[in-house]
Amino acid sequence: MQVLQVQLEVGPDPAEVSRARRWARSRLVGSGIGDDEPLADTLILLISELVTNAVVHTGCPAVLRMLFGAGAAEAGTVRVEVADISARPPQPRHAEGEDTGGRGLELVDGLADRWGWQREGTGKSIWCEVDRCAATAAPAVRFERETRGFATAQQ
Repeated sequence: MQVLQVQLEVGPDPAEVSRARRWARSRLVGSGIGDDEPLADTLILLISELVTNAVVHTGCPAVLRMLFGAGAAEAGTVRVEVADISARPPQPRHAEGEDTGGRGLELVDGLADRWGWQREGTGKSIWCEVDRCAATAAPAVRFERETRGFATAQQ
């Protein structure tokens, strides 16, 4: 299968997160994922979380990549990767009450079909995948449904 990869360099400024979201949304539409599809909202939220983590926790530039199966408008997997130059692995945290941080990787875990990280050069790449055919529920509904089991497993 052919894969279409697009990428964006992201500066080490939190304002870059909104630019990454706008860029990603335009690339999703260009790949055949409608702006009104729940899948688009899910992917934009995942991108926002991964880019925010890279920018905030490393203070370094990052590269956002999106990979699409070519010619698979109704099927296939969308992969999102954010690479940075920090070799420090991601540290999932658990937010309590009104904490303003610590929910990013929980969101990724709840919304993505798969996610992980790998060493890339002297840094790392954090990735997630969403299966296009499985992303039929709205993001908030999917997250609530999937995290009920996650919360139970944590107790």
